[in-house]
Amino acid sequence: MAEWFRRKSEKIKTLDKREIAEGMWLKCPQCQEVVYRKMLEENHFICTNCTHHFRITSDNYIQLLMDDGKFEEIAANVQSVDPLNFKATKNYTDQIKTAQEKTGNKDAVKTLIGNINGIKAVLAIMDFSFIGGSMGSVVGEKISQAIDRAAKDHLPLVIITASGGARMQEGAYSLMQMAKISSKLARYSDLGGLYITVITDPTTGGTTASFAMLGDIILAEPNALIGFAGARVIKQTIGEELPEGFQRSEFLLEKGFIDHIVGRKELKTTLSDLFSFFNFGASEKVELSEVDNNE
Repeated sequence: MAEWFRRKSEKIKTLDKREIAEGMWLKCPQCQEVVYRKMLEENHFICTNCTHHFRITSDNYIQLLMDDGKFEEIAANVQSVDPLNFKATKNYTDQIKTAQEKTGNKDAVKTLIGNINGIKAVLAIMDFSFIGGSMGSVVGEKISQAIDRAAKDHLPLVIITASGGARMQEGAYSLMQMAKISSKLARYSDLGGLYITVITDPTTGGTTASFAMLGDIILAEPNALIGFAGARVIKQTIGEELPEGFQRSEFLLEKGFIDHIVGRKELKTTLSDLFSFFNFGASEKVELSEVDNNE
């Protein structure tokens, strides 16, 4: 493209064809603005026009929160099996394998220990890109081990939720994880632990009905979808129109279901401030290697 034809205004960007590859531009679902992917990445996947928070992966949250990207992974090698020999349009084992290849993750949650602004903490980060963040036996086991580690080392616990609910391919096994995690959290609370949930878009089903809403402090990202059943099902059941913004963070904050809405850019500082306020200070700092250390 001739240089004389290029726009010079900072608000108008002109790009070469080589910069217009598939996936390099994303449309914001809230304001419909088309945003350059690289700009989104630099802005933590927050729309530069309307501040809509795009869904991000567990690895994105690790880079956002962990000091220098250093951490030790907990229960890294736990993987799903097929206890029910579940078969549908795709076998469950094939579905797991496809999701692992697509995401590079073993399952729908990563559990780890690391420093957030110099304060040691245990994190469990759910990933919606892995079979919709569905909660199966592996998710329950990994989060349970993370809670045990937080209790053992007297550390604050943060769970970042993003889930479509229980994983139907594991039937009752998946539903049992609600009770398993909730009982672990009750014991952790009795030992004086601090549990903070960060609810992201979307968090629904059994995850919302259990550990997502059990935090001592419940935070949420802006405009996150939070609920148990879908809005359409609720509307059909009660036979009434639902209020504007129903099941969104702002609505739940107004009704007292969550404590605070935190933008992604402020999340790390907010968490470390809460740790300090509840006497989990910088003295808890731990030195970690750059490479993941599997238990």
